[in-house]
Amino acid sequence: MALRGELWAELPAEKRIFCSVLLFSWAVYLWEAFLAHRQRRVYRTTTHVPRELGQIMDSETFEKSRLYQLDKSTFSFWSGLYSEVEGTMILICGGIPFLWDVSGQISGRAGFGTEYEIIQSLVFLLLATLFSALTGLPWSLYNTFVIEEKHGFNQQTLGFFFKDAIKKFIVTQCILLPVTSLLLYIIKIGGDYFFIYAWLFTLVVSLVLVTIYADYIAPLFDKFIPLPEGELKQQIETMAKSIDFPLTKVYVVEGSKRSSHSNAYFYGFFKNKRIVLFDTLLEDYSALNKEPAEGEEGENEETKSKTKNKKQGCKNEEVLAVLGHELGHWKLGHTVKNIIISQMNSFLCFFLFAVLIGRKELFAAFGFYETQPTLIGLMIIFQFIFSPYNEILSFCLTVLSRRFEFQADAFAKELGKAKDLYSALIKLNKDNLGFPVSDWIFSMWHYSHPPLLERLQALKDTKQE
Repeated sequence: MALRGELWAELPAEKRIFCSVLLFSWAVYLWEAFLAHRQRRVYRTTTHVPRELGQIMDSETFEKSRLYQLDKSTFSFWSGLYSEVEGTMILICGGIPFLWDVSGQISGRAGFGTEYEIIQSLVFLLLATLFSALTGLPWSLYNTFVIEEKHGFNQQTLGFFFKDAIKKFIVTQCILLPVTSLLLYIIKIGGDYFFIYAWLFTLVVSLVLVTIYADYIAPLFDKFIPLPEGELKQQIETMAKSIDFPLTKVYVVEGSKRSSHSNAYFYGFFKNKRIVLFDTLLEDYSALNKEPAEGEEGENEETKSKTKNKKQGCKNEEVLAVLGHELGHWKLGHTVKNIIISQMNSFLCFFLFAVLIGRKELFAAFGFYETQPTLIGLMIIFQFIFSPYNEILSFCLTVLSRRFEFQADAFAKELGKAKDLYSALIKLNKDNLGFPVSDWIFSMWHYSHPPLLERLQALKDTKQE
């Protein structure tokens, strides 16, 4: 053991850094694989509805959710293994410096020499994201058209899928490349306090993106329509007014064209809040509950043949209970707290980046002996050097998220929505084929929302009153 320590100490600093990064990456993968194995064992062995779930879930739904989650877990194992092996091979074979050299050749042919580092960085980023998209495409296809299709969730055709994927890639590049170029420029000219300017820039960008996402970006992929006038809209507005939520608009998004999974969220700052409901959440609006009209053509053809004859979504009272939970996050300051935590973390990371960026051994560890490009420094430090810190932070945020979820449920109880939230959680779990039994370590490490039984138990006493 002492000899191994001596041999390790004799290695150059860049070799120790490189080996440490690889070892930690595989340690995290093996830990995740261990947790997933424990959870798959639960899926395989829990074949009958537990007694405490007898009044909540029927045996048919229980079996469907068990098989769905088992398929997802098996897929996650193989895709995770591929991703880890791919990442390891890229590092060992010098894929990052190779792609940087290719980017330099491409930008050089376009008339931009080595002094145009930002241009070369953007070419590198474009090629890297293209490579990631192409290598991830088979896995995405299998997940969508085999697993999701098999269990009745996929509503897309192959043509819709590829059109959507291309659109996502283009929109991502239109945002990513300009933002990255400005960030690199700020770091270059920012002097000793560039980390402050870089942090402020990313703060502004994140706030702008949150503000414009639902109005300008999301509608590029899904159709948003105002919730029609009626009882549900009036009840939502009344509830929002009762807690001083500055609601301006309520939208319904046609998520059923993509998937039968359901969701709801709110967005906006200050006095301009909007609520977005997926049509799959609303029993009266879900396209999956309706027969398509005769003669409908165009985009409807892409999903019409996939519509399943099943009742989905929640009744109006249950939708209000779900929204009561979501608005609880706002009323209790969870959104602001998450933003503060995120920005404190961002500032800390940029500060540490400023401390470490001058260490040449970090670049040498990944094959950059002559140059130290800023973009590569960001990648090395944020993705690899910070990885232990990121794992700890992720776990802490997961624990905090579960605490926030219980508090939001309690807020909905205070609004008198306990009974309706209780039934809504059961319906949503059934519609999304959530499996209500989990391994305790897997749940503790991964679940940002408390398990269904724990949430129902917290609501049960008030519901019975």
